[in-house]
Amino acid sequence: MDIKTIQINRRSAQITQGKSRAPNRSMYYAMGYQEGDFNKPMVGVANGHSTITPCNSGLQKLADAAIEGIEEAGGNAQVFGTPTISDGMAMGTEGMKYSLVSREVIADCVETCVQGQWMDGVLVVGGCDKNMPGGMMGILRANVPAIYVYGGTILPGRHNGQDLNIVSVFEAVGQNSAGKMSDAELKEIEQKAIPGTGSCGGMYTANTMSSAFEALGMSLPFSSTMANPHDETQNSAKASAKVLIEAIKKDLKPRDIVTRESIENAVSVIMAIGGSTNAVLHFLAIAHAAEVPWSIDDFERIRTRVPVLCDLKPSGQFLAVDLHRAGGIPQVMKVLLNAGLLHGECMTITGKTVAENLKDIPDAPRADQHVIRTLATALYPQGHLAILKGNLSPEGAVAKITGLKNPVITGPARVFDDEQSALAAILAGRIVAGDVMVLRYLGPKGGPGMPEMLAPTGALIGAGLGESVGLITDGRFSGGTWGMVVGHVAPEASVGGNIALIHEGDAITIDAHQLLLELKVSEEELAKRRAQWVAPAPRYTRGVLAKFAYNASSASSGAVLDLFEGRHY
Repeated sequence: MDIKTIQINRRSAQITQGKSRAPNRSMYYAMGYQEGDFNKPMVGVANGHSTITPCNSGLQKLADAAIEGIEEAGGNAQVFGTPTISDGMAMGTEGMKYSLVSREVIADCVETCVQGQWMDGVLVVGGCDKNMPGGMMGILRANVPAIYVYGGTILPGRHNGQDLNIVSVFEAVGQNSAGKMSDAELKEIEQKAIPGTGSCGGMYTANTMSSAFEALGMSLPFSSTMANPHDETQNSAKASAKVLIEAIKKDLKPRDIVTRESIENAVSVIMAIGGSTNAVLHFLAIAHAAEVPWSIDDFERIRTRVPVLCDLKPSGQFLAVDLHRAGGIPQVMKVLLNAGLLHGECMTITGKTVAENLKDIPDAPRADQHVIRTLATALYPQGHLAILKGNLSPEGAVAKITGLKNPVITGPARVFDDEQSALAAILAGRIVAGDVMVLRYLGPKGGPGMPEMLAPTGALIGAGLGESVGLITDGRFSGGTWGMVVGHVAPEASVGGNIALIHEGDAITIDAHQLLLELKVSEEELAKRRAQWVAPAPRYTRGVLAKFAYNASSASSGAVLDLFEGRHY
C-alpha cells in the first residue's frame, strides 16, 4: 500500500477533492507547506521537552533530530507538546499526587493530537517516569504507526570515589537524620548526585520502562540504555524517525506489535533486569490500552520462570550506563531467547522479528563485564517482582523480593494515614526493628494518584532499618526503592479494603516465600471493624485530582480511568 492510499484511508475528511478541501489546506499553507507536501505523510512528534526536570531538559535535541529524520525520509513533522511531572522533585510533597495523574494526561495528549489532526504516524519523545507509559498508552489508543524515542539515562555523579544517583540523596538524608553523616557531606552528595541531563541512572522506573519498550518491539535495539548527553541518542532519534516512515508505508501499527506474546517478552526482560515495581501498574494499563488480555497474576507466572540476570541498582551494583556498555537490552534478550524465554517470532517496529533483530548478538555476555550474567550464573533463579495475596490484599500487592537476606517478617503494625507523619516517625527514631509500617489512604482514589514512598523508604535504608522494618502501602514506590516493602495493596483503604481496618499493634506477616500478606486478626473481628468503618470524604472535589479519584480503577487493574465496569451509558 503506498503512502497516498494510506492517507486517503486515514485522513479521508482532509483528502477529499474539490473546494471543501481548501480551508484545511489554507491552515497548512500558513505554516509554510507547499502543494507537494500534501502527498507526504503527516507525522506527529510528541515532544516531552521541558525545563521542569533533568529527565526532560535534554529532549529538544532528540526532537530536532527526529524532525530532521522525518523530513529526510519524505514526511511532514507536526510537533506538539506533552507535559511532565518530576517524581524526584515532587517526592514527599503534595505534588507527588500528580505523578500518576500525569500518565493519563500524557496519554490523552497523544491520543487527542494524533486523532484530532488525523496524523499518519507519531513519534513520541519522553524522559521522566510517566512519559513512557503515558506515551505508549496514547500510541495504542490512536493505533497509527508509531515509535517511542527514549530521552536517555543520566550519567552518574561521583563522591569519594563512588558513583552517585538520585537515590543516593534520599538515603543520605536518612543517614544524616540517624547521625551517621554530617550536614556538610549530605550537602556534597546533594550537589554532586546529578551532574547533567537524563533520567535517573539506576534500573528505576524510567530506565525500566524504556528497556521494556525495546523488548516490546516499539523502540529501536540498543536505544533504551543510551546516556542523554551522548551523541548516539540523537543519532538513534533520527534513525527512529526513518524507521517510522517505513512503518507508515507498510501500515505497521502498534497493535500489530503489542500483543500478549510481546508483553510477555517485555515483562520477561523487566524480571531479568531487576526492574521497577511500577512496571506492574504500567503494563496493566498498557495492555488495557491495547485491548490485550493481561492480569496481575500474569506477572507472577512470568516471575517464576525468568531469572534475574543483571546486577543493577537499586538492589545491585551497577547503573544503566554500565548495562549499555555491557551489551544493553539486546544482550539480555539474546540470553533469554536462547533459553526459550522469549517469543522470537514477535514483530517489531523495525519490520523484523525479535529473533531477526537479535541474529548478530553474541549468544553469551562478554567475559570482561560483570553487569549481565548467564543463566548458570544468574543473581537469582526467579524474578524479583512478586505478587502477594492474603486477607490484606485479595486482589494482589507488589513486592520487590530480591536483595533481602530474609524476605519474611511478622511484626506489630505502626499505622499512618499519610506519608508525612510516617516519615517524621522514622526521622525521629520512633520506628524500630521488627515493626511493620502501614501507610494507607494513598491508593489511586485515596491519595489520590498513588504517590510514591521513596522518602520514607529511603529514610529507613539510611537509618539501617531496610532489612528489619516492613512497610506496606496502597500507594506506590519509586523504582529506586528496595527493602522489606509491599505496595499497590488492593483493594485500597479508601474503598474499604482490609488495609483500612488495621489497628495500631495488630500483627502483620509479609512472607515473600509463600507470597502472603496477612493481617493476624480474625474474620469476626474484621467484620466488627468493618461495620464501624466510615469511608473518608474525597480529599479533592474539583480539578484533575478529583477527576482521577472518581474514575480510577483499582491498582490491580492498572489504575486506569476508562475501565467502566458496571456502568451503562
